Amino acid sequence: MPLPRKPRRWCPWLAVALLMCTAFSGAAAQPQSTSTRPPNVVLILTDDLDATDLQRFPNIWNLLVQQGAVFSRFFATNPWCCPSRSSILRSQYMHSHQVESNRPPTGGFPKFRTLEESTVGTWMRSAGYRTGLLGKYLNQYPLGASRHYIPPGWDRWAVPVTRLYQEYGYALNDDGVVTQHGYTPEDYLEDVLSHKADEFVSSSGDQPFFLYLAPVAPHQPANYAPRHADTFQDELAPRTPSFDELDMSAEPLWLREKPPLTPKAVRRIDELHRDRMRAMLGVDDMVGSLVSTLEQSGQLDNTYIFFTSDNGFHLGQHRLHPGKTTPFEEDIRIPLVVRGPGIAPGSTIDRLCSTVDLAPTFAELGGATPPSFAEGRSLVPLLRGEDVPWRDAVLVEFFQPPYAPYAAPTYSVLRTERYSYVEYGTGERQLYDLATDPYELRNLAATADPYLVGTFSARLALLRGCSGATCRTADAESRALLRAVPR
Repeated sequence: MPLPRKPRRWCPWLAVALLMCTAFSGAAAQPQSTSTRPPNVVLILTDDLDATDLQRFPNIWNLLVQQGAVFSRFFATNPWCCPSRSSILRSQYMHSHQVESNRPPTGGFPKFRTLEESTVGTWMRSAGYRTGLLGKYLNQYPLGASRHYIPPGWDRWAVPVTRLYQEYGYALNDDGVVTQHGYTPEDYLEDVLSHKADEFVSSSGDQPFFLYLAPVAPHQPANYAPRHADTFQDELAPRTPSFDELDMSAEPLWLREKPPLTPKAVRRIDELHRDRMRAMLGVDDMVGSLVSTLEQSGQLDNTYIFFTSDNGFHLGQHRLHPGKTTPFEEDIRIPLVVRGPGIAPGSTIDRLCSTVDLAPTFAELGGATPPSFAEGRSLVPLLRGEDVPWRDAVLVEFFQPPYAPYAAPTYSVLRTERYSYVEYGTGERQLYDLATDPYELRNLAATADPYLVGTFSARLALLRGCSGATCRTADAESRALLRAVPR
C-alpha cells in the first residue's frame, strides 16, 4: 500500500475498492505492498541516543538506514525523558502539555496522567488498530497508581514498574499481571521486550497494529547483555572540537562556571561511551529479530518502522559531564530513520522536523484524526518525496525544576536551518551560526546584528505562545520574519 494521501478510517471494502482503482488508473507506479489492509506502524524509541554513527550497529544500519529514509535535521521538543515522551504521545510542546520534568510536582507520570484519555494510543485504537506499548512508558510510572494499572488506549502492555534502568531484577506489568524478573542473562530487559514484540507481531492476525517499542538502552548506567561484554574495548568518546572546550568566556554564567574536565572524568566518559555502545547492540539485536519476524509473517512490506530517541546525550562537550537537558546540538538533535512501503531506500530528508510530528504522522498512516490540540505536522508528505511548504524552524523548550539546581536554567531554543538561538530565563542568550561553527564554540549573541537577534527573539515568542493549530499558523507567520535573514 502506498503512503496515504488522506487520513482514512480502516474499512475492508474501501481497501478493496482502492486497490481496484489503483490497478485501472494511469498513475505512475509507486512501491506497494500486496496487502489490502492499512499499514502496520512500529515506533522504536530508544532512551538518550544522540545522533551517533548508526553504521556501528549492523541491523539498524542494513535493515533500517539502508532500506529507508534518514531525517538529517530531527529534534526533540525537550532534551529530557518525560517531557519529550509526553510530546510524542500527545503531539504537544512542553508549554502546552505542561509536563516539565521527570518528577512530581512539575512532571513525571503523575503529571501526565490527567492527559492519558487522548494519546496516539487511543487515536490508533479508535482507527481500528491493535495497539501495544512495550518498554519504558513515563518516568515515575506507576507512582500514585496500582502496579497493575494500564493507561487507556493500549491492548498490549508490558512496562517495568520497578528498577527501570537496571535491566535486571525488575518487576514488569505484563497486561495487568506483575511478574518479577531476576538476574540471569534471559532476564535482560531488552531481550525480554524483543521476545514480546515478536509475539505481538506474530499474534496480530488480520488486524493492523501500532507497536510502541521503548527499550531503555542506552540510558545510564547503560547495562548491556553479557554476550556484548567484549565489544568496543578500544572505543573512546568522540573528541570533537567542543570536547572539554577551552574558551567559555562568551557563554552564560552556568557554563562559564564549569571547570575543565579532569583525567578521571575523561576516563569515566570513555567507559560510559563504551557501555552505551554495548547497550545499543541489544537494541540492534531487537531490530534484527523484529524485522525477521515481520518478514516471516509476511508483514514486512506493509509495515512502517520508525527508529528514534526521546533526546540526545552529551559526553564531555562544552566541559559537560555525561548528561542531557542542555540546548546544545548533542542533546536536542536526535536520529530518525523510517522504513516502509513507498519510501525510497537510502534516501535523506533534510527538512526541519521534531518529535511533536510523530503522532500526526502515525495518525495519517493509520487513518486516524488527531485532536485539535495536536501541534505537530504529519511527515507523510516528506516520506512520499513531495516538495511541500514546510517550517523553517523548530522549537525546543526546557524547564529547570527546583530539585535540579545544577541543570541548565530554564530556556527556549529556536533552531533554524542555519542558526541556533537560545533565550534563558536569566535573560542571557546564545546564538550560533552552525554553517561556520557546527560545534557551537562561538556565542555570537553579544556581537551579532541586533536586527538578526531581534528577529529570532520575535519568532521564538510566536512559537512559545502557540497552542494547537495556531502552532502551525505560527510556523507560517514566523517564516515571514526570516525572509530577510540569511539561512
